[in-house]
Amino acid sequence: MIQIPSDLHPDLLPLAFLLGDWAGAGVTDFPGAEKANFGQEVSFTHDGRDFLEYHSHSWILDAEGNKVRALESEAGFWRIDKDRKVEVVMVRDDGVVEVWYGELADKKPQIDLATDAVARTAASGPYTGGKRLYGYVKSDLMWVGEKQTPEVPLRPYMSAQLKKVVTPEEVAEMARNLPDMPDDGIAFFK
Repeated sequence: MIQIPSDLHPDLLPLAFLLGDWAGAGVTDFPGAEKANFGQEVSFTHDGRDFLEYHSHSWILDAEGNKVRALESEAGFWRIDKDRKVEVVMVRDDGVVEVWYGELADKKPQIDLATDAVARTAASGPYTGGKRLYGYVKSDLMWVGEKQTPEVPLRPYMSAQLKKVVTPEEVAEMARNLPDMPDDGIAFFK
């Protein structure tokens, strides 16, 4: 369920589906890098101004799903205009800063983004641009990322399925708002 905070800037209403803390897993595969499963935590927050603040941390998982080592971290700011055009400024731990532009799909919570500008430090690896697709699907946040380098044309390199993280306060609120349920609980599903 999408909840809209009362202090959310009105311009951000179309992006409310992103708000909250998300966690899940995905796969990464790109030429020259290790193919692996990864875990990810993502947070979209707001402070009443006209942008969402974004943080993402990911790590490589072993075959049993345990954290092995950090994969990447990124942070940024997301905005949307009255024409549903989305802009994102993002910085990644590998020394890359990106400006992304895209748009929110009509009548569905899906955002297509493409890089408009890329700046790299001397320590970063080769990278010339990318695309991302984010979507809210059956209460999950799903995304796929594509990237390109001077040697590799644009291709998918990461994707993940993230579940909303529920706080104890949210559980209490859900419990207060539960419909009356029969004692055995089974009739609720009929």
